[in-house]
Amino acid sequence: MEYIHPMEIEKRSFEIITELLGDKTLDPEQEPVIKRAIHTTADLEYADILCFSEHAVAKGMEALRHGCDIVTDTQMAKAGINQRMLSRLGGTVHCFMSDSDVAAEAKRRGITRAVVSMERAAHLPKPCIFAIGNAPTALIALHHMIISGVLQPALVIGVPVGFVNVVESKELIMESGAPYIVAKGRKGGSNVAAAICNAMLYQIMG
Repeated sequence: MEYIHPMEIEKRSFEIITELLGDKTLDPEQEPVIKRAIHTTADLEYADILCFSEHAVAKGMEALRHGCDIVTDTQMAKAGINQRMLSRLGGTVHCFMSDSDVAAEAKRRGITRAVVSMERAAHLPKPCIFAIGNAPTALIALHHMIISGVLQPALVIGVPVGFVNVVESKELIMESGAPYIVAKGRKGGSNVAAAICNAMLYQIMG
């Protein structure tokens, strides 16, 4: 087996992804995000299932350049985002899911912690990118706040994985009027949400 220097592994991986995609044409703006998702999952289907609102990537990158924050629905997604790069742009990653008062309020109201977390995020003082990789109820809550005028996200990354309310929640975000990057169907995950954020950060920071 050929030894590949660690610094070359990612470069070679992206070369292989390009080869495997063959003559499939990707939108140049979307291509780095799609390939980063494939790199993270080893699943070429992301070239077909990732859906973008008009200039979603450009809008997300513009928000990041202006120091927007990122809100996630899992600690795993938070850990996977390059926080060093984000902080250099003036941004912070938030995840309220593990906060004890969030858990207490969710129990008292009989709703999920994801819903309470999104409600809390709506009160953050600056525009946010929402990177949702696990909880469809987070997307449902975001949709409700968007259409009621409570929230104007810089971008919604809607990639929860699973079988219950997943497909429907993604469709709601695509109908909300907010900028979005959504993985149609059941696939996704916290790793994909983080990868999409990183794809934009890496483009900005070089």
